Amino acid sequence: MVWVILSGWWFTASFFLILAILSDLFDGPIARKKKQDTPFGGLLDHSSDAFLAAVLLFSLSKTHDIPLLLPLLVLGSFLQYALDSKSLAGQKLRMSILGRSNGIAYYVLASICIFTEALGITLPGNLFIFCSWILIASTLVSMTERLWTLLKR
Repeated sequence: MVWVILSGWWFTASFFLILAILSDLFDGPIARKKKQDTPFGGLLDHSSDAFLAAVLLFSLSKTHDIPLLLPLLVLGSFLQYALDSKSLAGQKLRMSILGRSNGIAYYVLASICIFTEALGITLPGNLFIFCSWILIASTLVSMTERLWTLLKR
């Protein structure tokens, strides 16, 4: 994805992004239907989501001026999420509404950047920067909230 985005191959990037989103939408329900869902599978699913979001946002920091802080926070917040959920010890991940919303918003921001390029739609350049800073703020709030909850226990 990095190479495709940095090469400006926006239709190819759109295709790969659609494949990633579709596979993410269907892998969980398929695993649950087949009774093959496990805490490790959930951790692997969320890890791949966080890694892909960070890679997309890192690439888009070069093409759309997304602040580099955002993909770094995506990785940091996921690491915190995995550690304070004790998922590495085999427990299920503990989700928060804000964390889940942020996870979706990372993909929405990346999708808008990629799909508008593929379709030749021009949006104000500062829109991506503005949205990025909102996501940075909400990610920091989410991380603070998780830390506060952990310390209260």
